[in-house]
Amino acid sequence: MNGNRFVVALFGILVATVIGVLAFEFIAPLTISVFLYYSTRRYHHALSRFRLPANVRAAIVMASLAVPLILLISYATVLLAIEAQQFIEQYALIDVASQNFEWFAGINDIPEFSIQGLYEAYQAGDLAPFVEFATEHAAFLTTLISNFFLNLFVLVIVTYYLLIDGHRISEWLLQFDDGAIIREYLEAVDRELEAVLFGNLLNVLAIALIAIGSFSAYNTFVPAAAEVPYPALAGALTGIASLVPVVGMKIIYVPLTIATALPIVLNGDPANLLFVAGFFAVAVVVVDTIPDLVLRPLLSGEDTHVGMLMLAYTLGPVVLGFYGLFLAPMLLVVGLTFANTALPRLLEDSSTGRGAALTTTQSEPSEAGTPDETDDSAGLDEQPAG
Repeated sequence: MNGNRFVVALFGILVATVIGVLAFEFIAPLTISVFLYYSTRRYHHALSRFRLPANVRAAIVMASLAVPLILLISYATVLLAIEAQQFIEQYALIDVASQNFEWFAGINDIPEFSIQGLYEAYQAGDLAPFVEFATEHAAFLTTLISNFFLNLFVLVIVTYYLLIDGHRISEWLLQFDDGAIIREYLEAVDRELEAVLFGNLLNVLAIALIAIGSFSAYNTFVPAAAEVPYPALAGALTGIASLVPVVGMKIIYVPLTIATALPIVLNGDPANLLFVAGFFAVAVVVVDTIPDLVLRPLLSGEDTHVGMLMLAYTLGPVVLGFYGLFLAPMLLVVGLTFANTALPRLLEDSSTGRGAALTTTQSEPSEAGTPDETDDSAGLDEQPAG
């Protein structure tokens, strides 16, 4: 019997090791999947009031995340390409680049950002340097693109099935119960992860709305030359950038400030730079500082300290890489919840066990003398009867 158990345990360890190695190869999409699951689980549950099946609700949640994000990135890419083309043509930057960089010598003009424009540029040979670059690095580009779509596929599938079957995983884990400690700990971790990560999603939405409102309001009070380009898009990207630690929203509104100020400087109208300075002040105070001081404490979970959470967001990418942005906060919640729920119970049980052993040891002499005392008293009680 013991031999059979040893073989089963050895096989289980082997299977767990193989699964662990495979999971580590895809740790980034798996981590983001868990992050997205806890961020959207309340939304998935809220859709149940419409009496929709779980798989339909999961598909709606995934579409609600993917479609706006794809449209936003596509819209931003198109606008960036169009604005860059207009800026290069307006200030003749391509001539400067051709004179100073040999790689640009074969480029005479920036093609129009459309299918017809790109096709005509290809026929004219304007895209030859880009085609040559892609050909020389074809293997690298192919590997990069294939890995991206593979990780994206894993991300979508895991998130989808976590939304559908997450409760089954919870039930399976809860069956390993030991005096209700495991159940209490796992349920506490589950609640806190949902509170923290769903709070992050709300924080992104709130900052995006604040940024869109602030940028749009700024444009209504300044001259056209000092207006921020595409305030709605810039505000939405600012909300998404709030997930990035330390730098955060600055990766959006700092380049946006420079892009607004650069045409003013090139056109020789420095008076409008005061409006740009006002925009930067609005972005720092209204969009960045105030929401960080007010919203984050409200949306950072029930038990997790805000400062430690910010530290996890900061150090996670530094230590673990990109996926550390999502994994570090979850590890922090798992560790702090263990310290708050399971650890006191374990220490209490341990101290209770030591106390019981000590009491038993101290009571042994008394128990040894008890039979004699009982016999004596019994004898005394029996004497009157005789």
